[in-house]
Amino acid sequence: MKSIVLAGGCFWGMEEYYSRVPGILSTKVGYANGMKENPSYEEVCTGKTGHAEAVLLEYDEKIIDLEEILRRFWTIINPTSYNRQGNDIASQYRSGIYYFNEDELETIQQSRDEIAKKYTKPIATEVGPLNSFYDAEEYHQKYLKKNPGGYCHIDLSNM
Repeated sequence: MKSIVLAGGCFWGMEEYYSRVPGILSTKVGYANGMKENPSYEEVCTGKTGHAEAVLLEYDEKIIDLEEILRRFWTIINPTSYNRQGNDIASQYRSGIYYFNEDELETIQQSRDEIAKKYTKPIATEVGPLNSFYDAEEYHQKYLKKNPGGYCHIDLSNM
């Protein structure tokens, strides 16, 4: 089992999307790569914690590899948007790829470089090691499974 943390706007949609992908064993939403320890949702929303709303994915690399996870990631975000995805605008909605293992960096950079060829604007998605991840509150976990009509900036209709 391997893990990666992805940020791409509101974490509800990211979690629901990846929960439907074969090979993804578990998902957990939380706050990544900020400065404040154990922030609350309200604190993250102030923009003062530096955290991004993100989803921690655990996956079986025998079923799905990092390249496929990233290929799917690029299809559900706008990688040229800075601090924005869909209608969500603020620093916590930035896009990012946060890795656990330095060995994954080359794969991530190649994936980012490949997607950059499709855009005239620069890629705004940040890439770096995961420095911190704090679980979001329980009511955010599996939010769209609990609230199927809830807001989502990702089109889940054709999955």
